[in-house]
Amino acid sequence: MNYDVIIIGGSYAGLAAGLQLARARRRVLVEDAGMRRNRFAGASHGFLTQDGTPAAEIAARGRSQLMAYDNVEWLPGEATHAEAAEMGFRITVAAAGREATGRRLVLALGVRDELPNIPGLEERWGRSVFHCPYCHGYELDRGRIGVLATSPKSLHHALMLPDWGPTTFFLNEAFTPDAGQTEQLRSRGITVVDGPVGRLEGDGVTLVMGDGRVFPLEGLFTLPRTSVASPVAAQLGCAFDEGPMGSFIRTDAVKATTVPGVFACGDAARMAGSVSLAVGDGALAGAAAHQSLIFGS
Repeated sequence: MNYDVIIIGGSYAGLAAGLQLARARRRVLVEDAGMRRNRFAGASHGFLTQDGTPAAEIAARGRSQLMAYDNVEWLPGEATHAEAAEMGFRITVAAAGREATGRRLVLALGVRDELPNIPGLEERWGRSVFHCPYCHGYELDRGRIGVLATSPKSLHHALMLPDWGPTTFFLNEAFTPDAGQTEQLRSRGITVVDGPVGRLEGDGVTLVMGDGRVFPLEGLFTLPRTSVASPVAAQLGCAFDEGPMGSFIRTDAVKATTVPGVFACGDAARMAGSVSLAVGDGALAGAAAHQSLIFGS
């Protein structure tokens, strides 16, 4: 089946891109593997008009609104391959036994979070362990906050958090602050705890050090490494940039990648992201993909 635009990824950025293209009366295919990055979070915060709304509800409502347009088709499954084709691009969704071609591609691939290997952390991810203070800091109600270091870049993370509550910085042998950094931490009122972290436990999050010290917390923040959640951007030859959390797809001001005819948006195409940034990114990428069909790119 031939489409004007194929969107790989049906979360917030992909849905927003699709809506622009649907309203431009283009034939659109949205392929979605069903793995939203924020699927573990109960609610989305900081998104104007949707603050506090369950994240899954926002995604479901967005899909319902998009699929009300009869020029949009939804294809569940993971795109396992993408390549240039005579009339644009071809994608393969092996589990669905489908191939499809489109004149343009929009990559809304999302990212995978590579979490620190601390017992008890993974099952608390998105519930009492977070990475974004703007998304989750306010709800901790100025309670005790921890920051788990994963690299020297965690210093920036730690210096931000006191605006949301009294902060303890757990170095976990990830790095040792120098004299200047130690003074920065002191000036922000941050308690620094050295030594390896043993585990997380409790209904909320209680951090237990390797030597047995116990720190009850209202929330714990950490910077995971991220990786683009699909190989298709690399298969197509898109260039990547390196950000503080991991590599992401390089795009220009209108979300065009280094491969003509391919656009990228959302967390996979930013240094860091949120639902509101993903929606804005997707709207821009969708409009740019549409205009490229008219004016070329």
